[in-house]
Amino acid sequence: MKKGIFLFVISMLMIGILAACGTNNDSKKSAKEKGKEEKKVLKMGTASDYPPFEFVDTAKSNEIIGFDIDLVKMIGDKLGYEIKVQDYDFSGLIPALQAGKLDLVLSGMTPTAERKESVDFSDVYYEAKHMIVSQKDSKIETLDDLNGKTLGVQLASIQEEKANELAESLELKVENRDRIPELVQEILAGRFDAAIIEDKIANGYLKENKDLVGFTIEEDSEEAGYAIAFPKDSELTEEFNKALKELMENGELEKLEKKWLQGE
Repeated sequence: MKKGIFLFVISMLMIGILAACGTNNDSKKSAKEKGKEEKKVLKMGTASDYPPFEFVDTAKSNEIIGFDIDLVKMIGDKLGYEIKVQDYDFSGLIPALQAGKLDLVLSGMTPTAERKESVDFSDVYYEAKHMIVSQKDSKIETLDDLNGKTLGVQLASIQEEKANELAESLELKVENRDRIPELVQEILAGRFDAAIIEDKIANGYLKENKDLVGFTIEEDSEEAGYAIAFPKDSELTEEFNKALKELMENGELEKLEKKWLQGE
C-alpha cells in the first residue's frame, strides 16, 4: 500500500514537472511569435510602371518587383522593418506621404528643389539621364527637331520639368500622362511625336519595340539622381541613409545594378 502511494506521488511530481516545462516552452514560443508580430511595418509607395526599377511581370505573378523593391527589402532586413509595398500613380506619391498614408516612397524619384519643399530625401542611390523617344521614321534626332511637335511626359516627373524647360526655347506642346506605357502607346498611335523618358527605362522599350528610336539629351548639369522620399522630419531618413551607405560600401548596391540594370 505504501509502495503504491509512493509511486502515485512520484507520478504526480513528474506530471507537474513536464507540465511546467511545456508551459515554459509555450511561453518562449509565444514571446518569439509576439516579437514577430511587433516587428514594425513600413508602408512604401511606388508607381509600378517603371521597369526595371518597379514593375509587374504579369507572365509570372502580380507582385511588384525590380531594383527599388529589392533595395528597400535589403534596407528593411538590415534595419528590422517589414516593408509593405503599395502601388500609386506617380503623381499621387508625394501627396500620399504628406497625408500620412505612406512612410516612404521608392519610385525612381529625383530630389528636386521643389519636391524638397514638401518632403525629405535620402542620399542619392542612382543617377540617370533623359532620353527623347520617338517613332523610327519621325526624323527626330536632335532637340531642334522637336520644334512644332507634341512631347509627352509622365505627370509630376522630373521629365515633365525638363520638357517645360525645353518649351521655353522651343516651340512645342507638352502633354502628360500618368504612366510610362501610356506615353509609349501615344507615340505608336501617332498622337505624340516624342516623349522624354529616363534612359534606362527607355532602353527597355526600345529593345522590345523596333519601331521606336531614341537619343540621350546631353547636358552640362549633373545627371538626375534617384533618392528615397520621406515625410518632413521623419526619423527614418537618417536610418535609411546609414543603411544605404553600408550597402554602397559592401558592394550590395552594385550587385543590384548588375542584376536589374545590366542583366548580369
